[in-house]
Amino acid sequence: RLEEFLKKEVDLELSTLPDFEERVIDFSEVEQQMNSINTIPAPCAPVINPQAPNAATGTSLRVCWGLFSDDTVECYQLCYKPVSNERHSEEQAEHTLKVKETYCTITNLLPNTQYEFWVSALNASGISPPSERAVYVTAPSPPTIKSKKIRSCENAALVCWESGDINPVDSYMVEL
Repeated sequence: RLEEFLKKEVDLELSTLPDFEERVIDFSEVEQQMNSINTIPAPCAPVINPQAPNAATGTSLRVCWGLFSDDTVECYQLCYKPVSNERHSEEQAEHTLKVKETYCTITNLLPNTQYEFWVSALNASGISPPSERAVYVTAPSPPTIKSKKIRSCENAALVCWESGDINPVDSYMVEL
């Protein structure tokens, strides 16, 4: 019987036409209530500090910044890249770290090298604009003394050394 029924063509006719009326729904009250909910705005841009004295070693830098508003911040996004004098500086690798504090020590850097840093603040509503960019410099690597070239006499000594740094070093301090 089921097989017979499924073979039949069924034509349905409705005795009355469906009557749908157009309704314009006013969401202004809902929108007003949604706007009255206390939402957290995205934070303002942080301010990155200039490099502090003794904040660098040959392979690390301590970077600090501040947020000069009462914004709620969940974490910060610290970005950096080496500064290059070449035309293709845009191709330099850019690194990004998520940080909970307003400071960070970056390691595994090259000695006597300039790095450009910038930071953004994040919360549930979004990300802030980036801070201004700041340039920090790692300390030079220690020079290598050329022991075969050392000469001395009663009142003087000649000491020669060689810098392993690619960038020029401003000065050296010789301690006796």
